[in-house]
Amino acid sequence: MVYFIFVVYDTHLMGEKENRSNKIKKKLLHKYRFVVLNEETFEERFSFKLNRLNVFVFSTLFAIFLVVITAIIIAFTPLREYIPGYSSTSLEKKATELSYKTDSLQNIINVNKQYLNSIRKVLSGDVEKVNFNKDSILELARTEVALIDFTPSRQDSLLREKVAQEDKYNPLLNATEIGVVFFAPVKGTISEGYNPELKHFALDVVTVRNAPVKAAADGTVIFAGWTPETGNVIILKHINNTITAYKHNASLSKNQGDIVKGGEVIATVGNTGELTTGPHLHFELWREGYPVNPQDFIDFD
Repeated sequence: MVYFIFVVYDTHLMGEKENRSNKIKKKLLHKYRFVVLNEETFEERFSFKLNRLNVFVFSTLFAIFLVVITAIIIAFTPLREYIPGYSSTSLEKKATELSYKTDSLQNIINVNKQYLNSIRKVLSGDVEKVNFNKDSILELARTEVALIDFTPSRQDSLLREKVAQEDKYNPLLNATEIGVVFFAPVKGTISEGYNPELKHFALDVVTVRNAPVKAAADGTVIFAGWTPETGNVIILKHINNTITAYKHNASLSKNQGDIVKGGEVIATVGNTGELTTGPHLHFELWREGYPVNPQDFIDFD
């Protein structure tokens, strides 16, 4: 069988549709001129061509731009605080901190409650007795102690040596008093102070040449002589195993074995020896075989 299909087009309606679409297209693309004139002189300032389609596209893009900018301002800037319904950043931060503190306080309260309950049980005698073998606990403790390695590490050995070196020159070690009243052997300016780290266990007191050097305390001269590095040297031994040394002197007025009183002249300031750069007194104070800072006991000003 053969079927015939007949399609009848209304040419009048098709023509109207085409005319309508052409009119819409013409309206959208119809060009206009936007002119800005001077109101007084009617002089043209500027002008540009546009159509309805351009205006529609520009308005849509501008609206999208405003929406995006507004979203960014609300999301990432403090200006959102001025928008009704949004809280301030500082208020949110304080609320978060208070939440953490509340949680911590709640934990503390729970621990205190458990502690008080335990104390209450002990006071009321409501404590369960536990039977255990003391010998097994002691044996376990001995086993755990035996497994511990008490061998000092290299870092521990270095730290111990450093502390020992620092304490070696500590005048307060063993907290024993010297028990001697010292006088200033000379008055002057201290050019170099006591510094055990640089192996300078003395004070260098600068003063005038041939100024009298006095004994710092009562004692006995145990050495009076010449050395190449420190020149004329005199050393006194005092009570409680205390020794004072006076170096770079111009001359000595006491000999070995002499007994001197505190403040008695024993030498004169000089510049003798190789390790000197000018007239001064190199003064050392030793206690129990260890050097101490003379400024802790003597005022040189």
